[in-house]
Amino acid sequence: MSVKPTKAMVLAAGLGLRMRPLTDQMPKPLVQVAGRALLDHVLDKLGSAGVSEAVVNVHYLPDQIIDHVATRTIPRVIISDERDQVLGTGGGVVKALPLLGDDPFFHVNADTMWIDGVRPNLARLADAFDPARMDILLLMAPTTSSIGYGGRGDYAMLPDGALRKRKEHQVVPFVYAGAAIMSPSLFADAPSGEFSLTRMFDRANEQERLFGLRLDGVWMHVGTPDAVHAAEEAFLESVA
Repeated sequence: MSVKPTKAMVLAAGLGLRMRPLTDQMPKPLVQVAGRALLDHVLDKLGSAGVSEAVVNVHYLPDQIIDHVATRTIPRVIISDERDQVLGTGGGVVKALPLLGDDPFFHVNADTMWIDGVRPNLARLADAFDPARMDILLLMAPTTSSIGYGGRGDYAMLPDGALRKRKEHQVVPFVYAGAAIMSPSLFADAPSGEFSLTRMFDRANEQERLFGLRLDGVWMHVGTPDAVHAAEEAFLESVA
């Protein structure tokens, strides 16, 4: 059973510390790669996937993001304003839940970038999401072919897509690519205030309701100024 999310949550409230000095006077989602803001790359993909409304949370230099998306129509952007509070990746979603409705929604980091393969990865996520078996379906990038990533990975993935979290000294083949589908029911008894979304990932994992889908294409980890140039090169090669 697949789903067709029409709403999305885009996390855009981070401080972008590792992207300094580019983020000294600009929020990270507005850093440009190949002539477009990171946030626009994400919103373009969501619009192509059939999303009509995207909730974008803001905290650091919020007015720049609010002004940037003001005229956007595909998808229409609704601002979840967190300028007076720090809610973390999990608390930000909880605050936005009334705007997201009761159906599964896309969840995307504003600073993630990937080049799609034959089929768009958001459409593949929607086809693969089964609410009877899953609370979360994460888009997972192979660490060996990702650009700008040098970590140990996040999860191992079983043949049926079930995820197993990396142990402390382990190296695993997949890293979370910053895009997912989530069921709102996952947050039914979530804590209030600031908390990390990884707490929800861990809970779903313990209940064997955390699954992954291997990304078709190339994921780019745009975490530092140096990574911007590498992402631009890869992106421009893909559209040449």
